[in-house]
Amino acid sequence: MRGRPGGPLISAALLYIALQLSSMDPPGDPLPAGWLVEAAMTLPQSAIPLSPLQALVRSRRYLVSQSTLCATLLIVHVCASWVTEARHRRKLVVPEGEVSSVPRKEGRRTYLYILFTMSVTLWILCVRIAMEEMRLGIWQNMSYFDVVTSAMFFQFSLYISVRLAHRGFTFGELGLVAFGATIIFMELINLTIAKLWPASTKFIKTVRLPNPLLIYQLALIAGSLLTGFLLSPLLYLSRHIAQRPVRRLRYPQEKQKHRRLLALGFYAGALVIVGGLVGLWTAWCLGGRNPWVYIVLWMLEGRTQWTRPGLLLYWAVLISISVAGWTRQLARGRRFRQWNVRTTSYAGSSGGETRGAPHSPRYGASFGQPGYGSTGSQQAQQSQSQAQQQFQGQQQQQHPQIGANIPVTLNATTGGVSPNASGGELSDTGTVGEGSGPLGLRLPNLPDLPNGANLSNVATDLLDAADKHVPTLSVNARRKFFHALAVVMFVPGIAVDPAFTHLAFSAGFALFTFTEYVRYFALYPLGAAVHLFMNEFLDAKDGGTAILSHFYLLTGCANSVWFEGPSRLLQFTGTLVLGIGDALASIAGKRLGRHRWFAANPKTVEGSAAFVASVCLCAWLMRAFGIVEEFSVGRYAVVGTLAAGLEAFSVQNDNLTLPLYMWAMLVLGNVVAA
Repeated sequence: MRGRPGGPLISAALLYIALQLSSMDPPGDPLPAGWLVEAAMTLPQSAIPLSPLQALVRSRRYLVSQSTLCATLLIVHVCASWVTEARHRRKLVVPEGEVSSVPRKEGRRTYLYILFTMSVTLWILCVRIAMEEMRLGIWQNMSYFDVVTSAMFFQFSLYISVRLAHRGFTFGELGLVAFGATIIFMELINLTIAKLWPASTKFIKTVRLPNPLLIYQLALIAGSLLTGFLLSPLLYLSRHIAQRPVRRLRYPQEKQKHRRLLALGFYAGALVIVGGLVGLWTAWCLGGRNPWVYIVLWMLEGRTQWTRPGLLLYWAVLISISVAGWTRQLARGRRFRQWNVRTTSYAGSSGGETRGAPHSPRYGASFGQPGYGSTGSQQAQQSQSQAQQQFQGQQQQQHPQIGANIPVTLNATTGGVSPNASGGELSDTGTVGEGSGPLGLRLPNLPDLPNGANLSNVATDLLDAADKHVPTLSVNARRKFFHALAVVMFVPGIAVDPAFTHLAFSAGFALFTFTEYVRYFALYPLGAAVHLFMNEFLDAKDGGTAILSHFYLLTGCANSVWFEGPSRLLQFTGTLVLGIGDALASIAGKRLGRHRWFAANPKTVEGSAAFVASVCLCAWLMRAFGIVEEFSVGRYAVVGTLAAGLEAFSVQNDNLTLPLYMWAMLVLGNVVAA
């Protein structure tokens, strides 16, 4: 239940910011300083025109009511689940692997949930009317339409999230994700209503300022989700065909052809929806301006003409290098795990003398051994091939969504077979002798370097020495690389042009959504490649069918910018917390941690201390260099300590909950104002 107060806490912080700005004399500008973007839309035709700040205050009062409404709905669902489970627990005979309270048929399950959703919505509407009659003021900032629409969509989001990302959410994460989806949906609805009936609409009821940044965010995020919803039949068929064994298909020889046609239909449909429906709505909200031309021209309106194109090029280069580098190294790392088996087999058949000289992967034997420059031991290769063929059928069942053969490796220690996605640590069995590298690996070609005859072999051994280190990286170390990448990417963007970074975050979320479509639904031709790449970075928290960690990392860094707080320090909160604090806490806890908070908790006191110290130090350095404004270091340290406590004792995904909590506490604690 720890995640339930998240929505009301964030809503209260947003309202507090708006009230602070309105209490100034003269009232403050709700648009953060240094943001180069058009002014917010207003409704001059309304009976009582409101300024953007006045409309923002009323919208955030509405948000507080909406957050408590969603929290109440979540409690109702939990209580109903407890009652249902208790009633069905009396049934002693239940088929293995099933829950008696959940109907076996998908249609009946959906029908019962729709019936329950409508019943709960009707009950919450009656409560809203009763509160109005009793003059209690609860949920009075929401109209009947807002109550019904928010309640229906929130419960719809709960169901879709659980069905598509089965076992992918904790209770708190599910509540936050559904609440965030409801906010986006209601902003989309209210902005559309304001454009349709400007005279009868009192104000534009959006949580953020209704400027082009919000319009593009709604188009990108809501548009990407709408695309998946409208094209769900094609996505379902693609996943169904990829999962189904060839022998059970009606036309097995047509499997690849059908997959290509379904993928082509999805890509073409996505272009039509994005370019047609979403594009037309965006142009309508922009006052008839072409959204594609507008965004190109807006990119040239930064601090200088080339600031935003330069940032875009900088991000593109970093992403390309990171993805290409990891793809190459992970692929070569998989091959090295196969080469390591070949080395062990050769050494076992030739005696202990050769055991200390690993094979060169491309040339079989090491320098000075018979057959150097050949393809290696044929017996070892045949043994490895037979083991891979035996494991191939099992891998097709474990990874059905990719619809392709999963490369497997032989475990050099046990002699068994393991999937490439294990990411386990491998150790070199050879002895360190002449030509050993910094990793303790023999580089037999190095003594011949002055001769210049084996330069290609030297390069091969150097690459192999580097590749041997990649599989030894734990999953945690691989994941923290992307936390560091977030710092390198996002800190310059927020410092130079936060408005453009705001839009880039929205585009990144839409890109991640389409990438997950490709991976989860096995869309040709990239579904298998994306699945294998992302499988190398999964940990215990990615136990669901959908992979959400990269979404959490992006939104954790982006929310601090999307909230459009007036302080530069607040805008850096997500990146500092995840890119520096959380990453260093994990590293320090694993390497230096000696004192756990309690026996069953893997988090350590040393890791929490590293979190507080690193975040506070980075914030202080940014203040010293003039990147952020003056703030109370003491209060910042107190909030950092509270966030470290949440990180230590919560079971939620840190990437999602930690930045939101610390951002809200920094606002409510008046860290910057002090």
